[in-house]
Amino acid sequence: MNIALFTDSYIPTKSGIVTVVLQLRKVLTDMGHHVVIVTVNAHNYHDPEIDNDPDILRILSVPTPFKIPDQYIGFPFERIIIPFLKKHRIQIIHSHTEFFIAHAAKLSGKKLHIPVIATTHTLWEDFYIYYLPFGRLIPVKLIRKCVKRLYKKFFALINVSEKARDYFKSPFMLPASPSAIIPNALDSDSFIRKPVAAEELAALRKSWGIAPDDVVLLFLGRVVEEKRVEELLEVCMRVIQKNERLKVMFVGSGGALQDLEKRAREVSDRIIFTGYEPWTKVHYYYGIGDIFITASLSEMHSMTVLEALMSRLPIIARRDSSFSDTIFHGENGYFADTDEEMDGYILDLAADAEKRRRFGEKSYAVSRNFTPDVFGKRTIAFYTKVLEKYPERPTDRELQDAVDAASC
Repeated sequence: MNIALFTDSYIPTKSGIVTVVLQLRKVLTDMGHHVVIVTVNAHNYHDPEIDNDPDILRILSVPTPFKIPDQYIGFPFERIIIPFLKKHRIQIIHSHTEFFIAHAAKLSGKKLHIPVIATTHTLWEDFYIYYLPFGRLIPVKLIRKCVKRLYKKFFALINVSEKARDYFKSPFMLPASPSAIIPNALDSDSFIRKPVAAEELAALRKSWGIAPDDVVLLFLGRVVEEKRVEELLEVCMRVIQKNERLKVMFVGSGGALQDLEKRAREVSDRIIFTGYEPWTKVHYYYGIGDIFITASLSEMHSMTVLEALMSRLPIIARRDSSFSDTIFHGENGYFADTDEEMDGYILDLAADAEKRRRFGEKSYAVSRNFTPDVFGKRTIAFYTKVLEKYPERPTDRELQDAVDAASC
């Protein structure tokens, strides 16, 4: 099959969407399919391997004016994109964006008479107030109307979780658009490029002032408002007062980092902020963590939770349907209905090393449901059903049955 992935998030940008696109291209190529990328031209970034890749088309772009670092707006000229797609005999276009490049994907599909599908990566009504100028003054109804307009001309949708499906099936969104759920995946070989020796982990703990018998609460990800990191810090400041062996690590950078550091410094030296760490090193930090914690309610299907599962960590999170297939209450972690309820679950796990071990083994078992191999098979099954039915639209049941059959 000849497949084109359209995205406005790609190397050198670091994000969950970039990870998904890279993994999808690799696994589909390994399965014998031909995959090309249409993406933005990242300014002042050059990589000979990418620059000389005939299967990657970089288009003219400018940095986004919004408060989103390392993101670009592409100017997709049809006279460049259409010949590229024809040259590679593309049969289906898969968009990983809903913006300018997605518009080019839809126009290209129409001209070439091929289906254009999209993955619903982002729940914009949970994000826009943080990134759009005067975002807090924009009514959510307007955002919903814009999102609906952006997605309505896609032939079919891939949702990464029950939460994504339920949102796009809402009466105010696109209940008639055919869709199926295909969760994200994590490539263990890329994530953990080499095993980390116990003495290396011990040295890393010591370098951050963590004693061998300390219990480490780990948050890893972007330290930004929409991840509810301020609320998570409040939880951490409460629980460390009740257990003197608890240490907290926030691994990552973001707009809220300085404020959090200042607040934590006034309370305790047992809350650690590492700042930015390269993705090639983050598995070291999962390795020294004992419990993964998050208070985020804005996830679609969290890549960091997948990483925590693969790292054999128990997980404590706020209850959210985006975690319905990754966190199982009382088996590999806990769901809290309020921020305050997280306190009790953290203190319970912190006091019970055997339960942490048991929950961690269950987390690892759950992670096997999200391998690239399974992800690739599910995606190809979705493509195949779409192409089989095109130009008629498949039903939700037909798409989901095809995806589920490929998972077996």
